[in-house]
Amino acid sequence: MSKKLLVLGAIVVLITGGMACEKLLPRAPAADETLDGPAEGLTGEQHQAFLRGDAAFNNDVFTPATGLGPLFVANSCGSCHAGDGKGHPFTTLTRFGQTDSTGNHFLQAGGPQLQNRAIPGYMPEQLPPGVPFARFTPPANTGLGFLDAVPDATLLSLADETDANGDGISGRPNWIITTTYTTLRPGTIERNGKYIGRFGKKASVYDLMQQTANAYNQDMGISSTYEHYDTYSGQEVDPEVTNKTVLDVLFYLKTLKAPVPRNADDANVNKGKQIFINTGCAKCHTPTLTTGPSPIAALANKTVHPYTDLLLHDMGNGLDDGYTEGTAKTAEWRTPALWGLGLSKHSQGGAYFLMHDGRATSIDNAILLHGGEGQTAKTTFQQLTAADKALLIQFLESL
Repeated sequence: MSKKLLVLGAIVVLITGGMACEKLLPRAPAADETLDGPAEGLTGEQHQAFLRGDAAFNNDVFTPATGLGPLFVANSCGSCHAGDGKGHPFTTLTRFGQTDSTGNHFLQAGGPQLQNRAIPGYMPEQLPPGVPFARFTPPANTGLGFLDAVPDATLLSLADETDANGDGISGRPNWIITTTYTTLRPGTIERNGKYIGRFGKKASVYDLMQQTANAYNQDMGISSTYEHYDTYSGQEVDPEVTNKTVLDVLFYLKTLKAPVPRNADDANVNKGKQIFINTGCAKCHTPTLTTGPSPIAALANKTVHPYTDLLLHDMGNGLDDGYTEGTAKTAEWRTPALWGLGLSKHSQGGAYFLMHDGRATSIDNAILLHGGEGQTAKTTFQQLTAADKALLIQFLESL
């Protein structure tokens, strides 16, 4: 047999063998089937930072030898945000404090967050009796960088604190004091030394830097140069995670893609979207926002569809936990983004756990828990035909 025939035979074997292996390999999930993955338009260097942050977020599992605790809630970032999705009741946080008309006065003994787990030799915290508290289910992470890049002026344009237009909706910002390590975003608006919060269930966190450093400290008991106090003793301690790792995780969170909707051209999905608008849901769950300038070009001046106004709304007595943060009242909650809602079950064990504390186990149930400023939309939903309700839910599950 000639050398040429041998070479051709080897090529045929490689091709057919490769095709056979390809048939055995699992199909990569489509972009609209997952919440993780980088935003479009990152440079090669930015992709590397994204991957480093991804590894630190999902692979770093802390132990007492690497700084865990001594009190903590979880031992890794990914354990609360599987697949960058929503958390489960098992990973729900408890936050507590004493409140009055000016905001939240945290207890010295353990507040603002309950660390319900401890390393050997320590006792986990117990909730003090008679203290207002709220349970917070970890949110999905995707698209956060786009929400971070929406200008303050946009949020103020959506606010209507005195309900001047008489529609029953009076969203407002939570004006907060920033941290010492905060870098103000372009176009930041200040009032009396306070700034607009946009992250957290009560919109009490200014940016993703604060969110990240606080999560290391309060959730895992890991100190950094940004949050350098031990949650057990209250004493200043040496950093247990490097600035580089914190900044890599921050970059990862900023550059996770926006959730990709499914079946956007489906006629029933579009009918459901119109019903969503007609019921008044879109008055708080604003469908479209546009980002402003950003040091990350992939996030700058982009039109996105998160279905949130990032503002506080009074949700009525049924959702009043008696707990607040910043200047938020006890019944006020930040409008959660709805993008990615249909994929929530994937990270929640196959079932929905919605609202701020996961108390709603279906989308219908979540709608029916709305009160206060959401009462009119809820009543309108209740009056829909069964067919129209199904279309609305189909739309929401397409997000």
